[in-house]
Amino acid sequence: MAMKEDEIVAMIKVALPDAIIEMTDLAGDNDHWKAVVTSAAFVGKSRVAQHQMVYAALKGNMGGVLHALALETRTP
Repeated sequence: MAMKEDEIVAMIKVALPDAIIEMTDLAGDNDHWKAVVTSAAFVGKSRVAQHQMVYAALKGNMGGVLHALALETRTP
């Protein structure tokens, strides 16, 4: 079962309430997503640390229910 856009956004928003999240369904199947996440919480953190914050927000769904996520993080 694929993970819907609103579920992904909601999980990220719990961990990063100020996040602006742009989602793109890359294959039209709710299974291959691109997310651009902008948050002040990323300021001063490495790109790896920023991505780890987003993956942590997804609570283990990455690679399981959420098959693929191309991730881009930004600071405001």
